[in-house]
Amino acid sequence: MRHTITMLVENKFGVLSRISGLFSGRGYNIESLSVGETMDPAYSQMTVVTSGDDLIIEQITKQLNKLVDVIKVTDVTEFEHVEREMVLIKVKPKAERKAEVLSLAGIFRGRVVDSSEDTYTIEVTGDEKKIDAFVNLMTPIGIKELVRTGKVAILREGMKK
Repeated sequence: MRHTITMLVENKFGVLSRISGLFSGRGYNIESLSVGETMDPAYSQMTVVTSGDDLIIEQITKQLNKLVDVIKVTDVTEFEHVEREMVLIKVKPKAERKAEVLSLAGIFRGRVVDSSEDTYTIEVTGDEKKIDAFVNLMTPIGIKELVRTGKVAILREGMKK
């Protein structure tokens, strides 16, 4: 089963390396990883998506909690939470499909962030299913390039931590 784990960590040199080393050293795969500063620049929030049964996830969280620079680890999969990804897709539609691309981007609440004579770069944010659906619709139109972020997650207000 896939699990989304969030971590509050000290914003220091080598923290990401130690965390990714913990995963690779034990043979666990990181499916998605996102890191960014919090409101306090001394700390960063990490979101990791990994797979495993409950025992494996318990082992991962225990090992993460043992790392000195890790302040808090939460498997948000167990709680009500909000998660999002972002994708930037550069499409090169034929002239007769340009209006369709713009219409589809609007339906998915995407926005054109760059354009040229032949291409549109579209940003779409949402859950994994929404991103997958948009990518699937753009594929036959002609994706020239695609960049996708990792998942970010936050607990809903009032949820146990």
